[in-house]
Amino acid sequence: MNSLIVDRDAPGGIRLATTTPVPLASEALVRVSAAAVNPTDLHFAAQAPHGAVIGYELAGTIEVPASDGSSPPAGTRVAGLAMGGAWAEYAAVPGAQLAVIPDHLDFDTAATVPLAGASALRALRALGPTLGRRVLITGATGAVGKIAVQLAAASGAAEITAVARDEQAFPLLRDLGATSTSAVIGTDFGTFDGVIDNVGGSALRDAFALLASNGTLVSVGRASGEDVVLSATDLQGDWGGSGRTIRTFFMPEEGGPDLRPDFEFLIHLAATGRLHTNIGDRVSLSRGLDILRTGAWTGKLVLQPHA
Repeated sequence: MNSLIVDRDAPGGIRLATTTPVPLASEALVRVSAAAVNPTDLHFAAQAPHGAVIGYELAGTIEVPASDGSSPPAGTRVAGLAMGGAWAEYAAVPGAQLAVIPDHLDFDTAATVPLAGASALRALRALGPTLGRRVLITGATGAVGKIAVQLAAASGAAEITAVARDEQAFPLLRDLGATSTSAVIGTDFGTFDGVIDNVGGSALRDAFALLASNGTLVSVGRASGEDVVLSATDLQGDWGGSGRTIRTFFMPEEGGPDLRPDFEFLIHLAATGRLHTNIGDRVSLSRGLDILRTGAWTGKLVLQPHA
């Protein structure tokens, strides 16, 4: 069974190999029709042991259900998160992390929903109620950022400011629900009740300065790679800055371990046209290997192991 594995001696540290997944009692064997590529996949691949199969987010058909009864039955179309191993023809996936997908939803779209979708959903929940409130989202053109914009709009946020470097993406962000867009975090934005930060570094510092009293900033991503440096003045609570919070975030732990209800909710939104992902390229594993080594892709890259 073809897969992409970690190989420190191969170009880019990745190569095509033949592997055979062996599911645990709590895991189903899934025939993978589509596996999504996320920046976190490559980050973890750099730390994974030699020979590990890469990838977390997938959609496909259950070949062999989990023997403990935790997964849907054989033949069911599903999407979910593997604990590594998604970039392969077959993957062992925890049954509790698989959600059924309807027949009219394509595998490629379904594969791009679980990781970014659940991250955005749980980050928004961590902000507290957003109905009628002002929300700031940084790194809004990333997978999590785009979905966060859509979910914030669906939750009834009064204003959603999306910050992203790519100004060409501003019309899309407004179509997805952003009420305003900007390439920088402006000091004239006013204050926000909540912030979802996907960038870190100076962006987090600047966004934190715009939090209203008792507002929350959820630090989801650190795309900038910069350290966050807060001065003594940044941390003052006078003149409307009291009670502000910076909250760390790790999706599998945030909100509890039961991911299936979140996946089912997000897949329902995608299936009914109320949640959109930005798929760029759809390629085979071998073609994907070349693209991953160069880093040259736009939008969400989807691997099709059986193509």
